[in-house]
Amino acid sequence: MAKKTLKIKLVRSTIGEKPKTVGAVRTLGLRKINQVTERPDTADVRGLIAAVAHLVEVDES
Repeated sequence: MAKKTLKIKLVRSTIGEKPKTVGAVRTLGLRKINQVTERPDTADVRGLIAAVAHLVEVDES
């Protein structure tokens, strides 16, 4: 059985955001706008996404 992954895309800039928010985006592996990364669907990753939900789009596959 294949593990679920999340495709996370950075759609807004981190300029002007708090350092904690910028760190969460970097932890997800995102650096540039429109960059997409795949991460496993775990509680840790879901928490990071919740912290930066206003900056990213998530595709569950």
